[in-house]
Amino acid sequence: MISIILPTYNERDNLEILVKKILKVLNRENIKGSIIIIDDNSPDGTGKIAQKLSIAYSNKIIYISRKSKQGLGSAYIVGFKKALSLGSKYIFEMDADLSHSPDDIPKFLKTIKKYDLVLGSRYINNGKIKNWNLNRKLISKGGTIYAKTILNLPINDLTSGFKCFRRKVLEKIDLNNIQSDGYAFQIELTYKVAQYGFKIKEIPITFHERKRGISKFSKKIFIEAAIMVWKMKFNNILNRKL
Repeated sequence: MISIILPTYNERDNLEILVKKILKVLNRENIKGSIIIIDDNSPDGTGKIAQKLSIAYSNKIIYISRKSKQGLGSAYIVGFKKALSLGSKYIFEMDADLSHSPDDIPKFLKTIKKYDLVLGSRYINNGKIKNWNLNRKLISKGGTIYAKTILNLPINDLTSGFKCFRRKVLEKIDLNNIQSDGYAFQIELTYKVAQYGFKIKEIPITFHERKRGISKFSKKIFIEAAIMVWKMKFNNILNRKL
């Protein structure tokens, strides 16, 4: 069984479209699984849509409502813990803005049979980005080069939000000890997986810039990631000495 975690904040125009696309793939491929939606009290009414979907597809969709905006990282952690409690063997991260294609899910599941974490990469052969301007591409690519250099990680897309984990990975990692959020959360999570010696595989994906809604990316998120990378590095050095 799989679980797909979808954190949402102001994704009213995207959520129902994405959920139906995911369910179509699961049904077509005969994949048993659930979609876990965590909404942070979106002012645009995303939570009401999530609730409606959870009623319409009660055997497939779990809706978790939070009272305030608490951040992407903490939302994923709530989703991970719920997926583990359901007994899910494989657990996915996906963005809720239609930037990730549900048609890639079978490709992830095929690859995860030999690995512990499969990461959808925009920056390997056949990986692509659609409809980003040059500045956004430079920030994203530069951020990954910066982080992989400091952390000494052989990963080409450290900020990717399309991932599939074996449950043993999330059971091993101390989810309560993850300190970062947003952009940095994706880096820290992959870094922890690598530190534990789990096998990581990147597969190419095509990332589509959102057509509806407003991107959550900001200068604040970028700066947080830049600082957190050094904290991860120093914490790792300190732990080795202890």
